[in-house]
Amino acid sequence: MQEELIRIPRTEFTGRWEKVQMLMQEQNLDMILAYSDDRATYGNAYARYYTDLQTHFEPVIVLFAAGIPPVIMTGPETDGYAKERAAVQEIRVLSELAAEDEDYPFSRVETLGQIVGEYVGKVPKRIGLAPKVLMGAELYEAILETFPEAEFVDVDKLLAPLRGIKSQSEIKVITKAYEIANAGMRAAVEAVRPGVTEREVAAEAEYVMRKMGCEGYGIDPIVATGPNTYHVLARTTSRVIEENDVVVITLAPRYEGYHGALGRTILVGEPGEKAEQAVKAMIKAQNLCADNLIPGKAGSQVEAMGRQVMKEAGYEKNFMYSGLHSVGVIEFEPPILGPSSNTIIQKDMVISVDIPLFEADVQGMRMEDGYLITETGCRRLTDCPQWIKK
Repeated sequence: MQEELIRIPRTEFTGRWEKVQMLMQEQNLDMILAYSDDRATYGNAYARYYTDLQTHFEPVIVLFAAGIPPVIMTGPETDGYAKERAAVQEIRVLSELAAEDEDYPFSRVETLGQIVGEYVGKVPKRIGLAPKVLMGAELYEAILETFPEAEFVDVDKLLAPLRGIKSQSEIKVITKAYEIANAGMRAAVEAVRPGVTEREVAAEAEYVMRKMGCEGYGIDPIVATGPNTYHVLARTTSRVIEENDVVVITLAPRYEGYHGALGRTILVGEPGEKAEQAVKAMIKAQNLCADNLIPGKAGSQVEAMGRQVMKEAGYEKNFMYSGLHSVGVIEFEPPILGPSSNTIIQKDMVISVDIPLFEADVQGMRMEDGYLITETGCRRLTDCPQWIKK
């Protein structure tokens, strides 16, 4: 019997659009252009969050203008799928997003100026862009040339925090994403043994996750072994696992636009007392942070607790990035709760506690779990054992 698909209901998108409209009023913006593409890490965020459209091959720009639902602007090979899938009704084919040198004789392809003129109704004077950092140079230059007198505002830092508190529908979808991550990790751990390649381990995890509904990944599955573990972002290779290796696995499956994130360090054979003590320090740091994920506390304060544990274990400089971050339509989306953050933990946030140990005198390691913030604390969404020795 086919499992029921858990999705974000269409009615929820209207509330998201209303928040953007309020932001536009507060910032005195005539419109916002929110860009998305198919880059795995964070490309999909705006199109998926506001229109439920999964971008692929052709980029998407979501146009927000005062008093109307958003408009999808995309390439001519996406408009049919967008009309079938998206939570908005207005889909327009944008010439600036059409593939170069391709002919589309039966598509109505319009310029940015034409489409904006129809929906905005005036020459925009103040335009929000999000996220400007992802736009290619040609597209960005085309926007500047179309509106040479406009003032441009980077609104990514204003829009992204609106996703921090999850709705009950989002929590259900994210919980499913973590169930997929849990199953993938179990399959991966089961496959770890001397003589097996990193890619074989990754394949076992991906097979299980795809069968459970995984549509893609926030980051490609990472299986790193031995000397491949030393750096923060390893790449899965054809290296064969050896006796007494350390194996680091990181999985971030995406389900209906939302992610789960799970990282584990597996000790194969006897990699040494120092490696074992390092893993135990990470577990201690992980659980101390989890115990303090309480509404009202500053995220930076909680992250500092884990950082202090690793410092006492001799790995201060190997805690190389922010150890707490939100999880949603981006695998590590704002708020990022690192040392410089002033974000307060709130109920219905989903927070990943990610304890790193890289560029060290032992092989690299990661311990990452996801937690749903409740009224009095948190509920762990990952179920894989933290201590794994084979």
